Amino acid sequence: MAQFTPRVFSGVQPTGNLHLGNYLGAIRRFVPLQDEYPCIYCVVDMHAITLWQDPAELRNNIREVASAYLAAGIDPKKAIIFNQSQVSGHAELAWVFNCVARMGWLSRMTQFKEKAGKDRENASVGLFAYPDLMAADILLYRATHVPVGEDQKQHLELTRDIAQKFNNDFAAQIAAEGHGDAFFPITEPLIQGPAPRVMSLRDGSKKMSKSDPSAYSRITLTDDADTIQQKIRKAKTDPEPLPSETAGLAGRPEADNLVTMFAALAGIERQAVLDRFGGAQFSSFKGELADVAVTALAPLSAEMRRLRADPGFVDGVLATGSAKARDIATVTMDAVKDIVGFLRAR
Repeated sequence: MAQFTPRVFSGVQPTGNLHLGNYLGAIRRFVPLQDEYPCIYCVVDMHAITLWQDPAELRNNIREVASAYLAAGIDPKKAIIFNQSQVSGHAELAWVFNCVARMGWLSRMTQFKEKAGKDRENASVGLFAYPDLMAADILLYRATHVPVGEDQKQHLELTRDIAQKFNNDFAAQIAAEGHGDAFFPITEPLIQGPAPRVMSLRDGSKKMSKSDPSAYSRITLTDDADTIQQKIRKAKTDPEPLPSETAGLAGRPEADNLVTMFAALAGIERQAVLDRFGGAQFSSFKGELADVAVTALAPLSAEMRRLRADPGFVDGVLATGSAKARDIATVTMDAVKDIVGFLRAR
């Protein structure tokens, strides 16, 4: 069996208004991994343009995600931080995977159905094929592990299918080139305990989203203390007091969401929150939640603002990371070109 060097890959889209869900569900989880694995953290700007983006805003949003990575504690001396479009191997490998993946596989992707809606004929080809690009993002670095949330599990399964089909389709060439019985790893999901699923402050049945028209539906990572407190005070609740057991949160999505937020920000279990606040009215609980949120997010927000004021530094981090990523990607792409039969300059 082929042996692969353990490596983690993940990325965040630069589409603006990074929010609490992005932080708790992804960015915060990236930080401890850099002490356990070689890690590559990408700003996936090529994915962002599957929907039209204003070019100036896109550049700002790329820097915002990179600043969030750095502010959260990702160390560019330990992990590679870069933006996808600076490494051409992502697009090159995505085209190879377009020719490996099957139309039926992509047609079953639920996120395409959700984003394209009823007007699929007007959706971009990029929106349809972007799971192949996501597979390329991961496999360009032959990553063995990806931290994933519930909404990305289907895409990781597709990545595994593409890797397996490539390995099978080109088995003879892979062996002949000295790569053993497989060139790409079958990437595993990396589960670090249950990632909190942060929902909208206006509707506890929907995920917190940067695309929601109401700014009061989300807490962004650049909100100041007063804004965070105001948004939490205005968060939708129900008229009943908080329950004393987690079972009492069933059928109460807004209560469930606020308790989950408190637990995640304070680093405790949800039951511990209810042990403290069971029977309390939301008016008093929201004040405590706001204090916890400000304490947790204020240092992050301040550091992000400091970094955003120094775009030259952020651009330098991305340039250095891109060079490191490109070195790895070039080795992979040279091998892929040999395996599939391309004639390349030597």
